[in-house]
Amino acid sequence: MGTTTAAAGAGHRLLHTMIRVRDLDRSLEFYTGLLGMALLRRTDYEGGRFTLAFVGYGDEASAAVLELTHNWDQTDPYVTGTGFGHIAIAVPDIVETCRRLAAAGVPVPRPPCPMAHGTTVLAFVEDPDGYRIELIERR
Repeated sequence: MGTTTAAAGAGHRLLHTMIRVRDLDRSLEFYTGLLGMALLRRTDYEGGRFTLAFVGYGDEASAAVLELTHNWDQTDPYVTGTGFGHIAIAVPDIVETCRRLAAAGVPVPRPPCPMAHGTTVLAFVEDPDGYRIELIERR
């Protein structure tokens, strides 16, 4: 593989990351109610028996967003596998954010602390489907 040049990426932009969720209402409450994202659009596809909900911190025209895919007939939990790592979100006050999320019942498997071999303060929380969300303090 070679190096990427500016010309090769001209006009390219990251649009969204899709994750499958079992309970769309619970996931929307987590991402919009607890993490402060906006519900940008939601579309039901009756023929395919699924719903797509796009959430994010900015308009899709200028910011990358999350696509939450809810398959209506899915009853078993999804298996995330070993390839997926996490979604990262910048927060201004990581201690307060983790306190608020923990009070709402959100698992915080790694409380706020500096990352190993660095000074960046981060924490990990889990969404309703067990996806890891890395919180990075950016003031």
